[in-house]
Amino acid sequence: MVSIARKNLFEDIPRFLVAQAGIMLAVTLVTIQTGVLKGFSLSTGLLIDQSQADIWVGSKDMVHLELTKPILYEQYIQAQQVEGVAMAEPLMLGPGFWSSQNGELTPLKLFGFNSEGKLFVPGKITTGNVKDLKQPLSIIADQSSLDSLKLQKINDVGQLRSLPAKLVGITRDTQSIAASTFIFTSLENANVYVNSGLTSKVNCTVENNDFNCTTTFEKKPEKNKNSESEMPIIEPLTATDPITYVLVKAKPGQDLEQLKQRLEKALPNTKAYTTPEMAQKTRDYWTKRTGVGFILGMGATVGVVVGMVVVGQILYTSVSDHLKEFGTLKAMGASNKVIYGVILEQAVWMAVLGYIPGMLLCVGLSHWALQTQGIMILITPITAGGVLGLTVLMCVGSALFAIQKVTSVDPAIVFKA
Repeated sequence: MVSIARKNLFEDIPRFLVAQAGIMLAVTLVTIQTGVLKGFSLSTGLLIDQSQADIWVGSKDMVHLELTKPILYEQYIQAQQVEGVAMAEPLMLGPGFWSSQNGELTPLKLFGFNSEGKLFVPGKITTGNVKDLKQPLSIIADQSSLDSLKLQKINDVGQLRSLPAKLVGITRDTQSIAASTFIFTSLENANVYVNSGLTSKVNCTVENNDFNCTTTFEKKPEKNKNSESEMPIIEPLTATDPITYVLVKAKPGQDLEQLKQRLEKALPNTKAYTTPEMAQKTRDYWTKRTGVGFILGMGATVGVVVGMVVVGQILYTSVSDHLKEFGTLKAMGASNKVIYGVILEQAVWMAVLGYIPGMLLCVGLSHWALQTQGIMILITPITAGGVLGLTVLMCVGSALFAIQKVTSVDPAIVFKA
């Protein structure tokens, strides 16, 4: 019966190619949309996953990694004294814009961290060294962002906000699809870029025996400039300078839930998350609260519908064109089960032959997107296997319409003129 299925399948090559194009379209849409969703979700938490911290401490109002309120550098100092903390490091995030040599502006997110620390990892450094960030006004950028920043090699210079910035390192596997361009620098450099001209003011009130403090940031006198030069002086952070997170490494054997509670108690107006919790909170925001998951899922659904319509139409037409052949099989005593097997076999062949080139195209597109655009389209073996199963199911489901046509075939049709 396999030979009959193949004969029906390859008898009309143009029709066969149209069917395969429809299946390839369905496979490509489902795979790319699913891959973009998974890659999108993964990319939003890459820096969190790569960190060596056990706990992230930030503002109690934190929504996700990039949407939060600042806390004080003093709270990083206090965190080091909490029982169960083996190591703590500050992390500063701030918005900015990059001005290339030709004056083109690019929005960015600046990450300032301890260049000699161990808890924050700015991706996989391919060129340069993290310790080179000790140089004043130096930065590290992701490989995928170099084109948008108009940077080509180490020591190229651009302008970050109103200050110069020299590229001293190139990294990869850091950029979030959902975010502006990521730039990495030392904590001291970031303080100049982000908080230059700002100082903090703490207001505390006592109400019903509750002690509450709020922190605001105000413009301060220009102490980093002098009459001889407009270049700022890079200084260590003080207790009143704003930062964004405190990254904590727990002592061996320490219960993280208990440590989180002690950190929140010692650091007012903060919330502590384990690294997996922090990553999941960020991913949940982007995939659930922004509607991205719904949009990409809808695209995948459209792909399946398109594939089913094309395959169903092709199979139905094929059965209609071979009604006499199926009538002959029935006249020879073939059961409905045998007839159904021919149609289902034909559907499976169409699924496999459409899936293979479609998946190869998706893998090529994902590789190209990552290398040239920095966009991660994640196609895992589980995804590929799931799409194969969905493709076979789609084609077999479409074959059911054709089966209904052949069910009513009268063997006497063979003897009709």
